[in-house]
Amino acid sequence: MRVNTLPKDPVILLSYVNTQLRDNYNSLEEMCRALNTDKSSIITTLSGIGYSYEPAQNRFR
Repeated sequence: MRVNTLPKDPVILLSYVNTQLRDNYNSLEEMCRALNTDKSSIITTLSGIGYSYEPAQNRFR
């Protein structure tokens, strides 16, 4: 069983998530399902450093 551990540091998480979205997934929902992770925790963490998800661009800005 694959255990998913996302980066804990918000800036590193931002880079990781945006890279995953750009290279491997068509949406944040798809990425979260594939990685078995909680979408709301990613959104909350990244909003804490001033970023929000833009579905049209499939990235956090």
